[in-house]
Amino acid sequence: MDLRSIEAATEPIALFHSWLNEATASEPNDPNAAALATANWDGTPSVRMVLVKEVDRRGFCFFTNAESRKGRELAANPRAALCFHWKTLERQVRVEGPVLELPPEDANAYFHTRSRGSQLGASVSRQSRRLENRDILERLVAEYEMQFPNEVPRPAWWKGYAIQPRRIEFWIAGENRLHHRFLFTLQEDGWHKELLFP
Repeated sequence: MDLRSIEAATEPIALFHSWLNEATASEPNDPNAAALATANWDGTPSVRMVLVKEVDRRGFCFFTNAESRKGRELAANPRAALCFHWKTLERQVRVEGPVLELPPEDANAYFHTRSRGSQLGASVSRQSRRLENRDILERLVAEYEMQFPNEVPRPAWWKGYAIQPRRIEFWIAGENRLHHRFLFTLQEDGWHKELLFP
């Protein structure tokens, strides 16, 4: 692992894109998958995997059911953290910051790139709520498919979010657990980088 590139980096988003490109070539499944941590109004945390679909000037963007547990927690406490882990490369990236809701046109555009089956499933799922049995879910999908034989409309509660990074940490595995950790913190005059103990 050539550490010189990360030691020379001054802008973490460009560095993240470089790492994601390498992960796309090396990881067998979903290199854009990350653990998303949220918390409710009293600070009780929860975590789950999401697919980060864009990383741009708005931040780290993902889409979900706003009525799910994560959606409700983001409404109550609009701050979150992500952790990408690329086992093959022995690297991690951690991201923390406030969360903003993306415009409806962004949610529409991404929703309609998904497979028809995924659109139908997302439309009928009452995500995170109790399901009596699997037959109910399958019946709801079949009924919705008949109701919308052509284009599936995006449900109003299926939204996009962007984590606006304030802290981004890059981690590289080291021998004897002497890992390499570089923390970028966004301050008024731009990104500041520091080296952390493992």
